[in-house]
Amino acid sequence: MESKSKKSNSDDDKPLKLLRGATDLQRLKLEKLMRNPNKDAFIPEKSKEKEPRAPHEFIRNVWGSSAGAGSGDFHVYRGVRRREYARQKFIDEKAERTNKEKEYQKKVEENQKAAEERTAKKRAKRNKKKQKQKAKKSKPTEDKQQNKSDEDVEESEEEEDDINEEDDSRDSGRDSR
Repeated sequence: MESKSKKSNSDDDKPLKLLRGATDLQRLKLEKLMRNPNKDAFIPEKSKEKEPRAPHEFIRNVWGSSAGAGSGDFHVYRGVRRREYARQKFIDEKAERTNKEKEYQKKVEENQKAAEERTAKKRAKRNKKKQKQKAKKSKPTEDKQQNKSDEDVEESEEEEDDINEEDDSRDSGRDSR
């Protein structure tokens, strides 16, 4: 019976893996994921930007150098000032980011237009070259056809001349009789 209990505790028999660094930890996580590949892996979403809260519309206690200001008012003023500077910095960074993104999109569009123009120019050049090659190939066949047709025309003209001469000779022979 003792042997059965040892078999049931197979988890205890596995040697413990010591993690010596980040690569071992990563390997261990990957092995855990690959044990059951059908199970969905958790992929966290990208964190959203934390937008600072809007400033107060009305400030009840205006800080200044007036007499009677408490000792804690300076710390409150400093906190309000820090939050306002952080809000302005956030607005400036957001505006800068949108400007950079617009410039990037504009540059991408210009690059695409330039690439399309180059492609169109090269396409036209290729088509022109193909037309020239087709013209060269068709020209010799046309020349041969023209030569054959010219020869046919000359032969037919010679035949007509021969026929006309024969007719003339026949006519002249009839007149002499």
